Amino acid sequence: MLFAAFSLAQILGYPFPAALVGDARGEAIAYALDQRGVRSIWFARSPDFMPRQLFSSNGDDGQELSDLVIGNDDAYVVYVRGGDHDANWPEPLQPNPASSPSQPQMQVWSVPTTSSGSPKLLGTGDAPAIAPDGKRVAFTSDGAVMVAPMNGSAPARRLFFDSGQDSDLRWSPDGTALAFVSTRTDHSFIGVYRNERAAILFLAPTTSQDAMPRWSPDGRSVAFVRTPGDGGPPRNPLNWNPIPWQIWVGSSESGAAHRAWSSSASSRGSLPQTGLGPFLEWGSGERLIFNGEQDNWPHLYAVSANGGSARLLTPGAYMVEGAALSPDRSSVIYEANTGGTPGDDDRRHLFRVKLDAPSEEALTMGASSEWQPIGLANGALAFDRATAGQPPLVTLLANGAQRSLDAPLLPADFPAHGLVTPREVAFHAPDGWLVHGQLFVPRSGGRHPAVIFVHGGPPRQMLLTWHYMDYYSNAYAVNQYLTSRGFVVLSVNYRLGIGYGHDFNFPARWGPTGASEYQDVVAGARFLQRDPRVDARRVGIWGGSYGGYLTALALARNSDVFRAGVDFHGVHDWSLDIDHPIWGFTQLKRYQQYDTKALMRLAWDSSPDSSIGSWRSPVLLIQGDDDRNVEFHQMVDLVQRLRLARVPYEELVIPNEIHGFLRYGSWLRADAATADYFERRFLR
Repeated sequence: MLFAAFSLAQILGYPFPAALVGDARGEAIAYALDQRGVRSIWFARSPDFMPRQLFSSNGDDGQELSDLVIGNDDAYVVYVRGGDHDANWPEPLQPNPASSPSQPQMQVWSVPTTSSGSPKLLGTGDAPAIAPDGKRVAFTSDGAVMVAPMNGSAPARRLFFDSGQDSDLRWSPDGTALAFVSTRTDHSFIGVYRNERAAILFLAPTTSQDAMPRWSPDGRSVAFVRTPGDGGPPRNPLNWNPIPWQIWVGSSESGAAHRAWSSSASSRGSLPQTGLGPFLEWGSGERLIFNGEQDNWPHLYAVSANGGSARLLTPGAYMVEGAALSPDRSSVIYEANTGGTPGDDDRRHLFRVKLDAPSEEALTMGASSEWQPIGLANGALAFDRATAGQPPLVTLLANGAQRSLDAPLLPADFPAHGLVTPREVAFHAPDGWLVHGQLFVPRSGGRHPAVIFVHGGPPRQMLLTWHYMDYYSNAYAVNQYLTSRGFVVLSVNYRLGIGYGHDFNFPARWGPTGASEYQDVVAGARFLQRDPRVDARRVGIWGGSYGGYLTALALARNSDVFRAGVDFHGVHDWSLDIDHPIWGFTQLKRYQQYDTKALMRLAWDSSPDSSIGSWRSPVLLIQGDDDRNVEFHQMVDLVQRLRLARVPYEELVIPNEIHGFLRYGSWLRADAATADYFERRFLR
């Protein structure tokens, strides 16, 4: 028996920062922290940037804190409490992971940044936008736009009537107008509301889908993204169908608009779907900054608001995943998986590019990862930072020196000394694709059992450091814990993931169209079996969501390689979800149809259920029954198939939990069950 130098509760006890935001002047920041399920809001102001807690939840209640906004005068922070911001479609009821007798609500709150004052409820809703005068907050509630006084002195009221479902609220710089997206199912408009006496102005309305309104600094124009409306002959939803897109600029006075830029109609020219998305912000000098992948990599470009050729700002074989403008809009700070340290394609570092003299300036470097940059005044910068041994901490960079703002909150018993530094490895799949991964090796000698980890998403990338998403930060902690228990762990960044170019992100014959990415997982197992430190007869696999799908597929197709597995909320039968909104497999009833029968057969053949006859290895299945991403029926259905096939299985069902568990207690329970399962199968 091997004994870890630390417990799973210790390594999962780190404070996780989220929703880091800055004010318009670059003088203040705010962020949320999750400390063993206790969620809190923190605020720091220049010049000392000493964090102060503004709000804390009462225990591990599973109610998220998100959508933080700081008023222009830094007097208030507004935030959303409750809801499920990872869901793929709206739900009529808010999550209740703590099984409270009272139904939780998604609510908008404001809290003063001074030493006195308590949070005030502004109303039920989401996506708040603070008016420039700092006295009003607009937000959405069931598709309607509401407004409330910042101090909560009066109930929220509906600001105006609109026939669509409204979202993406943006105040004009002077606060006299509000731009928004009015979604009307198969098309959408950009609207501008001024007051109750003036008609809503719609900018160049067409049958297109318009989104992402962005005010020019002078308030005279609104830039927005335009894609084709839903319609036309049906296209096979299992193909990577290109989504061409354009950037338009409209007058906020007349509604007239012109096209400033158009993408190509190729796959690489499609609307970016991951990371930054299209981004779209106004830079200095009447320039629009946006994100595109036309050279195979997500990169930043600049184009004149009047139109013309776009200029590449961030050339190179790397991915830009996050970005923020400096307060004066003259430069862009961005995060990318590049740098001068070996393995940086599996890390994140920060860079600055000036719009008038495009040249890359490295702001961070080394064997760490930095993300979510916030540009501050006088060239200072706030961001999240992690290493292989240090979990994410909010960090300030000023005058060339870095300082962790929330380091004092890291528990004294956090086992940094017991963690290993993973190593970047690469291997080839049978069809020649180069696949990357991170290898965790125990400090003790001899031959070890091994575990493959496969991430979900699938547009994700596991790193050589702690991760920037809480879901995968927890997974990194589990991989470290398994390593401490004597397992070699290989985290496989299979095709469909990000970080290695557009073509890697969008391969042929993926998932329900042939599961081509599965051969990357098998290649990872073969890589492990060739390692003299690994006992080839004791190789397991685990993962969640899409990683749960690949885990189940591995156990079903290759029980000779994968001798046990843990499947968190995985998809087991693609044909069950062929008309599910998550995949977009919907169309109006009409004469024209794609070949549904052939599509269903291909989806079935690409599913773990289709190989149940060769499934022999034992499995632990874990899922919350309020999952809004993968239907709980996927687990219910698989359990009955395994029972009939006499495959050994165990199940852990967490009532009322969602896909990405909202409670620390749920993560601890599920992760402890995972570690215990592999120990029972391979170490006892």
